[in-house]
Order: sequence, then C-alpha cells, then structure tokens
Amino acid sequence: MLDQVSQSGAGPRRQQSGRRPLIVALSGTTRPNSSTEFALRIAVEAARGEGDVQFFGGADLDLPLYSPENVERTPRAQRLVAALRQSDGILIASPNYHGGLPGLVKNALDYVEDLRDEPAPYFDGRPVGCILTGSGAQGAVSALMSLRAVIHALRGWPTPLGVCINTSSPVFDESGVCLVDSVQPQLVTVGLQVVRFAAAARAAAELSPPV
Repeated sequence: MLDQVSQSGAGPRRQQSGRRPLIVALSGTTRPNSSTEFALRIAVEAARGEGDVQFFGGADLDLPLYSPENVERTPRAQRLVAALRQSDGILIASPNYHGGLPGLVKNALDYVEDLRDEPAPYFDGRPVGCILTGSGAQGAVSALMSLRAVIHALRGWPTPLGVCINTSSPVFDESGVCLVDSVQPQLVTVGLQVVRFAAAARAAAELSPPV
C-alpha cells in the first residue's frame, strides 16, 4: 500500500518558504517485511524527523513496462510521477539481482522520463540516498554502482553515503529491529543526508534570483 505521510499534487514542483522538505521513498521489493523494506523504513524515520515522507512500497512500483510512445498512465504511475515531481529528495532501497538492479526498480525509474520537460527535469538538483541489500557483499556493491550511474544520468546527486547490506545472516528481526550495530547508524545517516541536503538546496534556491 502507498503510505502517504505527505500528500502531493500533480502541479509544478513546489517552492514554498518554510515548508519541510518532501522526501519520496521507494522500496524496490514486493515481498512484505523484507530486509530491503525494513532498511528503508529506518532511513525514512530518520528523514521524517526533519521532513515529510511519501512512501511507495514494492506493490506501488508494480507498473506496466515503460513505453515512451504510450502517453497513457495507470493511476499508480500517475501517483509516482506526481510525487517525484514534487519531491525535494529521494530514498531508494532495492535488493540486487545477480549484481544488478531488479526490473521493478529500473522500470519505475524509467517513468522519470515523464519529467524530462519540467523546469527541473528528472531528479535535477535533488539528493538521492541509495540502499542495496543482497546475500553477499559483492552483488550489493555492484548494484549500488549501477543505481548511482542511473541517478547521475537523471541529474540527481547520490548522497556521499550509500548503504550496502549483506543479508547472508540475519540483519533484522521479524518486527524490523536492526540486529547489526554497524548497519543502523548507516541507515540513519543516509536518511539525514537526503533530508538535510534537500533543505539546504531548497533554501539556496529560494534565495537565488530567477535566471
């Protein structure tokens, strides 16, 4: 289900003075209570302390294969694109499949092409935090590099910290509590980096004269 902590409209990207940053969080797995979702929720809670969050679970990203020549969009796709249009920052959590991104995540990011003609196209000027999980470190690191390459292509700014989580042994309990001391602070940090950079970038934009 779409957990709408903050409701966004479909208008132009907002620039309201004093508004808390809007962070859009994308969970790239359809399995409930997965390590990927638990990890993202920890980062989301950190970001929520200083911003508003709109959360898209894996089911919300289960979209038709992106076809640029087809202008029709499902309600799910419309909600996703509208949220990303309004966003000040993005958090993405994904499992790795054979060292790369699952089709669910890449297809959802392909829909960002619908923002190509916006005043701030794609993810232009926005921080993007990346969280990758996998049974083994190698695949998660490889997928992190792939995701960062996509974000760069979308003109976004990957945060300095990208989190790779080795799930070959338990990392979270059944309620989502982190069991590994080194993982929790990394997830908190990436959530804070996104929301704080988003706030700083928006404040700078509001102070800058129009070009």
